[in-house]
Amino acid sequence: MTIASPTFDDYVASRGAALLRLALMLTGDRHLAEDLTQDVLVRVYGRWSRVSGMTQVDAYVRRTLVNTHVSWRRRRSSGEVPLAEPSDAARAGAAGDDGSEAAADRDQAWRLLATLPRRQRAVLVLRYYEDLSDREIAEVLGCSAGTVRSQASRALATLRGSLQDVAATGGVRRD
Repeated sequence: MTIASPTFDDYVASRGAALLRLALMLTGDRHLAEDLTQDVLVRVYGRWSRVSGMTQVDAYVRRTLVNTHVSWRRRRSSGEVPLAEPSDAARAGAAGDDGSEAAADRDQAWRLLATLPRRQRAVLVLRYYEDLSDREIAEVLGCSAGTVRSQASRALATLRGSLQDVAATGGVRRD
């Protein structure tokens, strides 16, 4: 008895949301994440007869998504990073357990993560969001495990420095 490979539609239905979440973590922007995911799925669809026969379909698609993000040539001309509109509670600035402090912390984390080069950001997302080992990240990015460790070290050092800058300016970062 031969087990049939999943169809492309089945794969997208089961893994599409996870791919979009990964793309969102990499890009920091919902619309760019949707574009990135769509571009990758178009590429994978063209090769589906070969891809569906692989033992690690998810690993292949994840690698394609990360590599596409790292090499993506579309950049915002102004360099601005769009952020979601603050919630009503955050706008009101009410004290207490209204979640505004947590929202501000998340917003600051997104801003700091967005300052990293694409490859460093990809390493941190794959390590801390996808929970991949250095060896697995190296396979996804097509580099050595030592390069992964050095990229992660540089990214974390940059984030630590940025956090110190934020703390020194009282929570307001002046660029």
